[in-house]
Amino acid sequence: MKYVRMPIEIESPEQMGYDNVKYNLTESSFADAQLGDLDLDLRSLVLCYGEHQGNRRLRELIAVESGVSPDEVLITAGAAAALFVIATSLLRTGDHLLVEKPNYATNIETPRAIGAAIDFHELRFEEGFRPNLDRLAAQIHSKTKLVSLTVPHNPTGSMLSEAELRQLIELCANKGVTLLVDETYREMAHGGPLPVAASLSDRVLSVSSLSKTWGLPGIRIGWLICRDPKLMETFLAAKEQIFICNSVVDEEIARRFLERKDRFAPAVFSAMQKNFAVVKEWMQKQSDLEWIQPEGGVVCFPRFRDSSSVDIERFYRVLNDKYKTFVGPGHWFEMERRYLRIGYGWPKAEELKAGLAAISLSAAEARS
Repeated sequence: MKYVRMPIEIESPEQMGYDNVKYNLTESSFADAQLGDLDLDLRSLVLCYGEHQGNRRLRELIAVESGVSPDEVLITAGAAAALFVIATSLLRTGDHLLVEKPNYATNIETPRAIGAAIDFHELRFEEGFRPNLDRLAAQIHSKTKLVSLTVPHNPTGSMLSEAELRQLIELCANKGVTLLVDETYREMAHGGPLPVAASLSDRVLSVSSLSKTWGLPGIRIGWLICRDPKLMETFLAAKEQIFICNSVVDEEIARRFLERKDRFAPAVFSAMQKNFAVVKEWMQKQSDLEWIQPEGGVVCFPRFRDSSSVDIERFYRVLNDKYKTFVGPGHWFEMERRYLRIGYGWPKAEELKAGLAAISLSAAEARS
């Protein structure tokens, strides 16, 4: 495999150093939790090799919420590892993959490193960044092995309806194609979560984690759900050959968190709603950017209007260098840099307001 570092990682705040960032609007998750907030005592935990498929109780908790059995859940080192396991298990050089674009970079870069033949299902601003199922169906052909979508979508926050999800599942099943649905924002859907896609068909794979909604990226706990026993055996073999098992410390923290998740949920969703209201109000008051209002997640993907006189490169220089404010520029997603992903779940409301104000100031100062 030919590995290439992704811009989204090279230019991330953790890579540049958080001390160089005043207002961080790059993050695609809720604010990071502190271990002390979870009130855990792990002194009696035995630091052994864990169950290879993942802690049984942790899988039971995920399975109950997902409508599947614990044996259909594989715990991985974050959703990124689940995506890696799936791509390297299902794809070979030249195999055809159909993947949404824009997208989270790992959904594209790992298949690219394998040498898969990738076609993009372009999500268009003019179509509300929603998949066009008729156009998608026409892109699937006899060599297609995998169709990959993210719902709710990263970076745009767009959604599918449950009827559209079921239509997509039926489409892929009829064509004999595996469907991968990255559901890391599932619980953040503004109208309530869709069913876990893998619970609806054994031809569907679901991927999720505790990173985005719950602010626990540091424990590196994600999972994939697969109802095909033979395929699950392949995924388990891949996991064992890559990292054998997960950290029992991470799994124990995840297990105890999920057992008490309802204690944390009200504060998390209240903060998300408050910050979303801040972004909506700001978008209504400014005139340089246009957007498709997100239907889920904690990111949006506005773009500078065609009529805007803002010099895009100067805008980013002013935003980063003068105001020490950072967003996810379009090239992180192989899009024009006039697009920018704004993460509104990670900062506190006042920090978010200040970061958005810096965007407005930078745009005003970058007019050509």
